[in-house]
Amino acid sequence: MARFKLTIEYDGTPYVGWQRQSNGASVQGALEAAILAMTGETVTLRGAGRTDAGVHATGQVAHVDLAKDWRPAVVRDGLNAHLVEESVVVLAAERVADDFDSRFSARGRHYIYRILDRRPPPALDRRRVWHRREPLDVEAMNAGARHLLGHHDFTTFRSANCQSKSPMKTLDRLEARRVGDLIEVRADARSFLHNQVRSMVGTLERVGLGAWPPERVAEALAARDRAACAAVAPPWGLYLVGVDY
Repeated sequence: MARFKLTIEYDGTPYVGWQRQSNGASVQGALEAAILAMTGETVTLRGAGRTDAGVHATGQVAHVDLAKDWRPAVVRDGLNAHLVEESVVVLAAERVADDFDSRFSARGRHYIYRILDRRPPPALDRRRVWHRREPLDVEAMNAGARHLLGHHDFTTFRSANCQSKSPMKTLDRLEARRVGDLIEVRADARSFLHNQVRSMVGTLERVGLGAWPPERVAEALAARDRAACAAVAPPWGLYLVGVDY
């Protein structure tokens, strides 16, 4: 058997999420179908993160074991030939050691959340940004974000359906920057709780609008109570942009 690391880009709009499910098309399912069509093998693809329905990726990583030791470029191009009807592309394929695991070998994950804060709605980026009609104060958002940096109990920013054994996580970076009408919120950590990034962004949006003072973010974190969190930001503004190994 030969193990391959795949770097993957996808538009999450038509999918129920990364993980294969019975209620609709998934990114994992699309890739596994492409592998079957190319190699004749029925496999289980392991991803670095289980993105939710509507969430996008420019740097998702997965690994798969194949019976034949294909040239990596053949794997990449062969899979893409079978993905032409899907919103999924394999950016790179790489031969890796048998002990490489796309999830458990990861040392860092990087997300970007995109917010468009202008009155007119987006035409080209519909379902790819969170549209807010009122301007957001990026400096205030960053003041609020600083309260979340470091090692904390993130129960407030954790989905009720989160399967992680512990709410303790170390947030290395949470920073907003403006590029014209677009605000990008960058979040970096070794791993995240389910819905953590979207929950944090939803809270920072309240700060950016002036509905919350930045200090209230610290109070919400300290509450360790899901009810203290603002509304969760929608999935379509979120992108998994990279995984470190």
